[in-house]
Amino acid sequence: MSRIALVVPCYNEEKRLDVAALRGAAVPGHELELWLVDDGSRDGTRAVLESIAKDRPGTQVLSLEKNSGKAEAVRRGVRGALGRKPDAVGFWDADLATPLDELPAFVDVLQHGASVDIVIGSRVKLMGRVIERQTWRHYAGRLFATAASVALDLPVYDTQCGAKLFRATPLLARVFDAPFLARWVFDVEIIARFMAYDPRGPEHVARSLVELPLRTWIDVRGSKLRPTDFARSAMDLARIRRAYPRQRSTR
Repeated sequence: MSRIALVVPCYNEEKRLDVAALRGAAVPGHELELWLVDDGSRDGTRAVLESIAKDRPGTQVLSLEKNSGKAEAVRRGVRGALGRKPDAVGFWDADLATPLDELPAFVDVLQHGASVDIVIGSRVKLMGRVIERQTWRHYAGRLFATAASVALDLPVYDTQCGAKLFRATPLLARVFDAPFLARWVFDVEIIARFMAYDPRGPEHVARSLVELPLRTWIDVRGSKLRPTDFARSAMDLARIRRAYPRQRSTR
């Protein structure tokens, strides 16, 4: 593993961005390229991103013409990053609820697991870990996680953590080729696409996906997620289930 590309989708994040953390982002022993995507922000987000790119070599700023939602911002960023032929591509929430110093652990899992293609952060509140989340979001999230697991027919614990890293492969390019159906739960749709598109079958995807328990995740004030979005997400799960039927393994 040598070249990592990390997409950070941003919408009206001027006052929340941790500029110092983004400027200092690094993975020891590897080349890290940041893709900062301005999703049609109406504040000064774009200027902040451009200032980061000016000060930090290996940073790209992608500005979308209009606000298209996190799913499309991530998709466009990943497609742009893949065009530069990295070894791995990931995306990270702009609020850095998952600190960037967690990224080397993701890279390590991908680098040392020859059969691993997907690493996703998992917010498991264990002793010795700092996982701080609003109570209502925790319980609503557990209900959603159960529904997502049923929809995918996969025992995944946390699909929605905004920290993910993928091995750069032709399959990954196909997964991010077309716009997502879901606005908020595109994370589930990503996994569903892997399971539907991989000719080796969903069983292979299940073996190639690793959930990495985070050491730190702190809920940052200003989230754009609202309680009503969980109801919309439930409808999106049904659409995803219908759109991506599981394929049988060819082996």
